[in-house]
Amino acid sequence: MNVKSKIEQLRQQIHDANHAYHTLDQPLISDYNYDLLLNELIQLEQEHPEFFDATSPTQKIGGYVLDKFEKVTRDVPMMSLSNVFNQEELFKFIERIEEVTSSEYIIELKIDGLAVSIKYEKGLFKQAATRGNGLVGEDITHNVKTIKSLPLKLSEPITIEVRGEIFMPHKSFLKLNEQRKRNEEPLFANPRNAAAGTIRQLDSQIVADRELDIFVYAIVDPQSYTQSHKDALALLKKLGFKVNQHATHTMNKEDVWKTIQKFDQLRKSLPYDTDGAVIKVNAYDKYDMIGYTAKSPKWATAYKFQAEIAETTIQDITFQVGRTGVITPVAELEPVSVSGTTVSRATLHNEDYITIKDIRIGDTVRIHKAGEIIPEVIEVVLSERKNQPPFKMITTCPVCGASLERIDGEADHYCTNDSCEAKHIGQLIHFSSRVAMDIDSLGEKVVETLFEKGYTKTITDIYHLHQYREELKILPGFGDKKVEKLIEAIEQSKKQPFHKVLFGLGIKHIGAKVAKILVNYFKSMDAMLEANIEDIQNIHEIGPEIAQSIFSYLRNEENITHIQKLIELGLQFQVENQVIKEHQFNGKTFVLTGKLESFSRDQASEIIESLGGKVTSSVSKLTDYLLAGSDAGSKLKKAESLGVTILNEATFKDIIHE
Repeated sequence: MNVKSKIEQLRQQIHDANHAYHTLDQPLISDYNYDLLLNELIQLEQEHPEFFDATSPTQKIGGYVLDKFEKVTRDVPMMSLSNVFNQEELFKFIERIEEVTSSEYIIELKIDGLAVSIKYEKGLFKQAATRGNGLVGEDITHNVKTIKSLPLKLSEPITIEVRGEIFMPHKSFLKLNEQRKRNEEPLFANPRNAAAGTIRQLDSQIVADRELDIFVYAIVDPQSYTQSHKDALALLKKLGFKVNQHATHTMNKEDVWKTIQKFDQLRKSLPYDTDGAVIKVNAYDKYDMIGYTAKSPKWATAYKFQAEIAETTIQDITFQVGRTGVITPVAELEPVSVSGTTVSRATLHNEDYITIKDIRIGDTVRIHKAGEIIPEVIEVVLSERKNQPPFKMITTCPVCGASLERIDGEADHYCTNDSCEAKHIGQLIHFSSRVAMDIDSLGEKVVETLFEKGYTKTITDIYHLHQYREELKILPGFGDKKVEKLIEAIEQSKKQPFHKVLFGLGIKHIGAKVAKILVNYFKSMDAMLEANIEDIQNIHEIGPEIAQSIFSYLRNEENITHIQKLIELGLQFQVENQVIKEHQFNGKTFVLTGKLESFSRDQASEIIESLGGKVTSSVSKLTDYLLAGSDAGSKLKKAESLGVTILNEATFKDIIHE
């Protein structure tokens, strides 16, 4: 046997062993024999670099070192799921679906890990990215490559993007913490934290050593490959992916509930963490019919298992001041372990919340993590109460000392001082956050430092920081690289679209979704400033409270001056792509399928929308055009059968330039 044939034989043997052990849980050979084969392959590949193959099993052992993670903009955003926490909420979710269409459901375990999106071209692993903000993630290709259960080469030469959950199995977690204990390093609190810390290592050798795993659970643009989620899971398994074996197909809400109860018992014996179950409608052609919200699909939800409950003592109640001046009481707790992490604080929301639960300093309370994330006080253990006095709400701001007010019909108290430092710091943090202007490196601690030093008192000050480069570089924890990175991120933030800027201003009641609705309606800040309150209130989904809030904000001379300064600094206060009304795409419904050469899916969608069209995900009788790239699948066949107009990329480009 020649050297090339021997190398190929070893690769196939090791690939089969990896798949059997990590995906099928059916080992073919002992660990000792596996190591012998791998070492032999490594030696042969080193001696014969002319036979290098990116899909070789040796590429899973790591050794690649990055300077930083690059940003990746995905074609199809990764949406989040809504949550339900009990049987009543679950049944209401299903009943809302049944009002639209009868459905069957797939129930899957919700793995407690990190979401990842992975691309393959002609069956070969190409790129992996984190969820990030849904649209933009970080390139973790070299780290994901080290996961032994993930195939670098699929069983078919298919171009596909899949999504999954990276996690750390219990045995890997215990092994890692034992090693860290020996090295006198801080221990990871739980497997999810350990997985998150691992996948963001710049050295892929470290990632390989920590033995992460992955379950793949979805295909992007699934209707190009199959018609149901059940069939999609079967296809993923056929292609060589590790698919969770507990996915269950059910027909009605009673069976969904029984499956969830079974999963709740099962999770206690699993070798990995799971914090709930995901319920999805099975048939893909019903997704558009059921619809979406701004953040999540209406055809899927996550049922969160009841959280672990612990008892502790409230040592004090302190108060935080938010960006709008809202005062939030916080319980300072005797530290206690809950769901794998140590909890020492829990929000108490407002005065009414504390009064209804009759929470007092010194009380013994039961706490849990709402949605396994946010510490929450469930109830007071009254049998443990002694003679503590009832809670009394403060009357002045804990930061500036100004009087507090409670608006009729609202539960919150507000600081009345527009110059309150806590308000300004909160506004700066919100404006810089990933969900608003996404100014990398300008996190909470940096904002607080810059505010205290006098560099940033208002949002506009952020855009003058470049004038203080040298002064910033000598601040503790800064330095040349950090300052230059910050200045670059600030400059890049000027490209953020109008709706992000509007949200970033921190106007009361104006969340991300409302900001987008307002921007899509008015198109520019000039139009918004000219609107009266009736104009705003007449917009679909905008109620009286929101309308009054935005109207009042835009009638304040100080706010108008502030906006004018931001316009002069180059921030976006109008929609760049105005819809062209006189175009054949105006009012038409599009579906995109296959791979486009000249555009990403997002770019093509933006062009269609700028020309007055609408993009949906599935082909129906209401579809006017199908834009078909290479490797178009079932959507193309369905469009042809329904007589939908098919556009190739060349024709599409000709029409959009008319």
